[in-house]
Amino acid sequence: MASMSSLKMISSFKLSHLSCSISPLSTQKQVGSSLFQSFPTKTLKFSATPQVSTSRRSTNKTTTTAFFFNNQKQHQDSSQPTKVQELFVYEINERDRGSPAYLKLSQKQVNSLGDLVPFSNKIYSGDLQKRLGITAGLCVLIQHEPEKKGDRYEAIYSFYFGDYGHISVQGAYLTYQDTYLAVSGGSGIFEGVYGQVKLHQLVFPFKLFYTFYLKGVPDLPPELLGKPVEPSPSVEPSPAAMATEPHACLPNFTN
Repeated sequence: MASMSSLKMISSFKLSHLSCSISPLSTQKQVGSSLFQSFPTKTLKFSATPQVSTSRRSTNKTTTTAFFFNNQKQHQDSSQPTKVQELFVYEINERDRGSPAYLKLSQKQVNSLGDLVPFSNKIYSGDLQKRLGITAGLCVLIQHEPEKKGDRYEAIYSFYFGDYGHISVQGAYLTYQDTYLAVSGGSGIFEGVYGQVKLHQLVFPFKLFYTFYLKGVPDLPPELLGKPVEPSPSVEPSPAAMATEPHACLPNFTN
C-alpha cells in the first residue's frame, strides 16, 4: 500500500511539473491533436494535398467552359440565315376528302367553346400551276361571335411539301378576317424555320390564301416560288395541277 501511494505522488508531481513547463499554445496543439485522433478514421479523412483549392479550380473551369459554350451556341444561332423569304400557298377544299369534320363536344346547337374541327385540304403553289401537297391539322373553337358572323379558333396544323418536308403553324384562326399565325418549325429543307404566315380568307371554309414570311432557312427552291395569282374567290388551280400530272406536282407529294 505504501509503495502504491508513493507511485501516485510521484506521478502527480511529474504531471504537475510537466503541465507547468508546457506553454498554453503547446497545450492547445496537444489537445487538438488528441481530439483529432479521437475521431473515427472512416468518418473524417484529411489529405495532405490541397483538395479544396483543386475543387475550386475545377468549378471555375466548369463555369468557364459553360460560358464559352453558351457564347459559341449564340454565335451559331446568329449565323443562321435571317433574311425573310416569302412563300405563297393556296389551300383549296375540293370536297373530296371528307373535310372538315365538326365534332360538337359542347353538345350545343350553336358553335361553342371546345368544339373541334379536324381538317385536311389540298395545297397549290401561289401561281396555281403546281400541286404541293396537303394541310392537316385541328382547330379548337374558342369563341362564337354571331355579331361578326364567324368564329374564333385556335389552330395547329402543318403544310406538307412532298420531299421538301413540312412547315408547322399555330395561332388564332378567325373566320371573319385575316389573321397571322406563328411558324413554329419544320422538317427537311424547312428545318429550323421560324417566322409568321398571313391567312387570307377567300371563301370560308373552301379557299384560303397564305403568305409565309420565313426566316432561318437557306434559299427556297425555284419550283416553290413564282408570281402568285391575285387572290379572289374565283381562283382555280390549273387542270394539270388538279390532275397531278408529273410536271405539275412536287416529287412524292402527300395526297
